[in-house]
Order: sequence, then C-alpha cells, then structure tokens
Amino acid sequence: MEKHEKDHLLIKAMDEYGHYLTRLAYAFVKDEVRAEDIVQEVFIRYYVNLENFEGRSSVKTYLYRITVNECHNYFKSWAYRKLELSNLVNNLLTNKQTTEEEILQKEQAEYVALKINELPIKYKEVLWLHYFAELSVLEIGEVLKCSPNTVKTRLVRGRNAARLTLKEEIEHARRH
Repeated sequence: MEKHEKDHLLIKAMDEYGHYLTRLAYAFVKDEVRAEDIVQEVFIRYYVNLENFEGRSSVKTYLYRITVNECHNYFKSWAYRKLELSNLVNNLLTNKQTTEEEILQKEQAEYVALKINELPIKYKEVLWLHYFAELSVLEIGEVLKCSPNTVKTRLVRGRNAARLTLKEEIEHARRH
C-alpha cells in the first residue's frame, strides 16, 4: 500500500470517526485530554497496521475495538494508578464546597455513568458501547469479539444489575 493511499485512509477515518472515538474513550476514562491521547494512539495503530487490515469488519468496528483495547491498557497502566492516587490526595486536602445547583447538575449528569461503572467490566463495556457510543448489537459483538446473543444477554443483565444497585441504595436509605 502506498504512503499517499495510507494517508488518505487515515484522514478519512479521522474525519469520520474521530469525534465518536473520543466520546467512547471519554466514557471510559472520564478525562478529556486522556481520551484525546487514547484516540491519537488508536489512529497511530490504525495507520501502522493498515496493511494488515483484512476488511473482515468495518473500519468503524475495527477502530472501536482498538479504542476499547487502548482504554483497557490505560486502566492497567502506572499513569492511571498514579493519577487516581493524586486525585484522592487532592480531594482530601482541598475539600472545596460548590453551590447546590452545581452539585445537582453534576449528580444528574454523572448518575447513569456511575451506576454503569459499578458493574462488572463485561456489562459495563456493553452498556457504554450501546448507550454512549451508540453502536448496534452486531457492531458491539464485532468490537468485543462475541456473538450478538451474548451482547443482548449482557445488555439485559447489565441493565438489571444497574437497577438492582439503585434499588439496594433506596432500601438502604430507608433503613437508615
């Protein structure tokens, strides 16, 4: 494959999917700069491996799979663990008070994400890809390398698990 052809395919992929991949990465890592870094790595991997892309799946699915893998790699990295520790220390030291409106808005915006993040990874991935990346069941199956029926099952179980945690919270609040 010629360099100019690879360049053209990369630019096309960046234009078509860059925003969506950044949204997906952000849904996982909750940091805009880190999400952009992950997407940059995704496009580098795509460009380097273009000759190996066999076209068995769509470019979109291929890029989503790479993005999910890069997010997993980030969570395994020392940089992530170091950042989490640093954030914890900063929160303990600063303890800033915000207005009631800011707190309510933040809670509303993050509530669903919080419930999803509490789930096991196999449910969390499927729910993120379905609701935030807006992928179809077939596309999610291709990204995660599992059957559409497995995706459907995980969607149902993930939704049910999120509802259970909410129900448990309500019951706990009533008891105390």
